[in-house]
Amino acid sequence: MYISHGGPVVINPSTIIGDNCNLSQFVTIGSNEGKAAIIGDNVYIGPSCCIVEDVVIGNNVTIGAGSVVTKDLPDNSTCAGNYAKVLNYNNPSRYIQNKYLE
Repeated sequence: MYISHGGPVVINPSTIIGDNCNLSQFVTIGSNEGKAAIIGDNVYIGPSCCIVEDVVIGNNVTIGAGSVVTKDLPDNSTCAGNYAKVLNYNNPSRYIQNKYLE
């Protein structure tokens, strides 16, 4: 996991985060009831994103700045908005640098 800028990041303890996840400043991954998100490998989460409740974010996903994620996001997608939706499937994990390789 990589936190790209100094600044507050809030992560619920029930969150599951895969390899090579890049969190930007002011990201909140939370849950009001039950468990929080499951985040796949090679995921970029832009500044000021909120990931709310028990959602599944697939592998190789880019989430644009200021997005509010309330539903599952599929593998290999670029998503953004309030509420986040898939914009395209064009090179979504391009912002993940220095990937950990076993």
